[in-house]
Amino acid sequence: MKQVFDNISHEMSTLTTKRYSTSFSLGIKMLHAEIQQPIYSVYGFVRFADEIVDSFHGFDKEWLLEDFRKQTYQSITDGISLNPILNSFQWVVNKYNIPLELIETFLESMKMDLNKQAYDEEQYKKYILGSAEVVGLMCLKIFVDGDEAEYLRLKPAAMKLGSAFQKINFLRDLNADYKHLGRVYFPGIDMNEFNATVKHDIERDIEADFHAGYLGILELPKKARFGVYLAYIYYYKLFKKIKNTPAKVILNERVRIPNNRKVGLLLASYVRHNLNML
Repeated sequence: MKQVFDNISHEMSTLTTKRYSTSFSLGIKMLHAEIQQPIYSVYGFVRFADEIVDSFHGFDKEWLLEDFRKQTYQSITDGISLNPILNSFQWVVNKYNIPLELIETFLESMKMDLNKQAYDEEQYKKYILGSAEVVGLMCLKIFVDGDEAEYLRLKPAAMKLGSAFQKINFLRDLNADYKHLGRVYFPGIDMNEFNATVKHDIERDIEADFHAGYLGILELPKKARFGVYLAYIYYYKLFKKIKNTPAKVILNERVRIPNNRKVGLLLASYVRHNLNML
């Protein structure tokens, strides 16, 4: 039965999420049961694409990414793929009518990562749109379950939240992106002159995105609100830790939130949510 294969495909997406990100796994577990698997399916897809450009050194990344792109669209058209991750993803795309332009914008941002470069302002905004904001919109499509009016109403806030998360990732991974992958995402920054002033300007921009994103979380359907809020809390704690870390340290090591601290954040967030204290 095809359902057995579909179940295996969904399990692969879930396993991929759990192996790659304890933070997102915790957040997804706090979503309503009916939308957990669709979000796992989206995460599995974006993670595999990201791994192609970030990890498959020594292989033809350009060919692999293009092949992945072709397989993605073919799976959506056919309603099936022998690649379990893509089979799981095509299911969620077709079930929730996720626009193909969101997928294409995401894949274009992955393509940008194939070449080592320093980004200018236009490229920076384009990359964040594709790598983070449209992923948030894919998830929003699932959260509102086909309600187009709600999707359009919550769209700006969802994009801001995705933008905040991605910019924090950039700060956290500054050392690895620059030294190992040859990338500088923040525009107009000389890594040899990265200092407290530059760092503060970036942080101020992130704060604005966070505020707009938080207001959007409050408007989400109940089945999605707590899981997204938990992700918000995790990233905000990480952001605060980064803010309290000197610029020279950020350049040389990756700031982390320990797993036991993540569990503490989960418990505290659960109490606030249940007491309507968001």
